[in-house]
Amino acid sequence: MLQGFKQFIMRGNLVELAVAFIIGGAFATVVTTFTAVILSLIAKVTGGKNPDMTSFTPGDVPVGAFITAAIAFLILAAVVYFFVVTPYNALQARMSRGEEAAPAAPDIALLTEIRDLLANRPGSTSVEGGGGLT
Repeated sequence: MLQGFKQFIMRGNLVELAVAFIIGGAFATVVTTFTAVILSLIAKVTGGKNPDMTSFTPGDVPVGAFITAAIAFLILAAVVYFFVVTPYNALQARMSRGEEAAPAAPDIALLTEIRDLLANRPGSTSVEGGGGLT
């Protein structure tokens, strides 16, 4: 029973998920701090006014908190897209260009050669045509 639990804990997906969760938590702190920096820069550009709009209530409808959350979300989405998604996609594209098709294993290459020789014999049916070897 303990052996099964050990195998479950050491399963690759579970360990990867745990690492991703920990890294995600640390990254959330970085992004939150970066969002605060951007908001303070916005405050400096707008003449020192705080971009926090939580007290904004036109017609007694409290939409300020929503506007502040939407601005923070857009900053967060931009950070994730430009600093995580775009570099990751570029890396994936670069890695996929560098990959070459792996040569077939010797036994597969031999079987393929035998199949092709049998298919090319006079009087044999075509492999691709549905007859012969499959």
